[in-house]
Amino acid sequence: MDKKIRDSKFEIMNLVDTVLFDWDGTLLDSAPYAFLAFRKAFGEVGIALELDLYERIYSPNWYEMYRALQLPEHRWQEADALWTRHYGKTAAPLVEGVRDALDELICRGYCLGIVTSGSRIRVEHELTNLGLEEIFGIVVCSEDVVNKKPHPEGLEMAMKYLDKRPEACCYVGDSPVDVEMGKRAGMQTIGIRSGYPSSKALQNTHADFCFESIAQLLVHFSP
Repeated sequence: MDKKIRDSKFEIMNLVDTVLFDWDGTLLDSAPYAFLAFRKAFGEVGIALELDLYERIYSPNWYEMYRALQLPEHRWQEADALWTRHYGKTAAPLVEGVRDALDELICRGYCLGIVTSGSRIRVEHELTNLGLEEIFGIVVCSEDVVNKKPHPEGLEMAMKYLDKRPEACCYVGDSPVDVEMGKRAGMQTIGIRSGYPSSKALQNTHADFCFESIAQLLVHFSP
């Protein structure tokens, strides 16, 4: 990267005082549990879902997967309920290093938030079980928005609630749609690789930074 461009990016990053995160894959290591829940749910509606097929059709927008598997639309709600039931029997842990990184960002004075496609009842349950319910200033879930990722509505809602402008914010996610959403909201973007299939394409996005682990965030957010 050209030195002038790199220095300019670091200067912009220094303006950031608010870090908004995706949840699944970015903070929560839910990828293997999500796949198992999908395989069981689709099995109950008569569709065999093996890992290679899952990796080819996976989308953070589950309805795109339903279409790819030719699941009739009148059965989508049933599939949602089955996935929720099977996933609810698990307890996904945080991604390694997440708790330490979040605590350090709080100590450094950053405002934190979550903007996720996950359902509120699930995400809040996981936050409580993991002892994170007091860390985030805002949690925007799927029920809170009309337009799904990569539409920036969720990020715009978070900024309005926190009274922040785009240049003061950064969005951290694990998929190309997260990066696109952050770009469309006018804020800085950071991609972090996860176990979800879509995360493999992060390197083809125009994220401002791409990291292999969340611990690397701390290098770019000064005290």
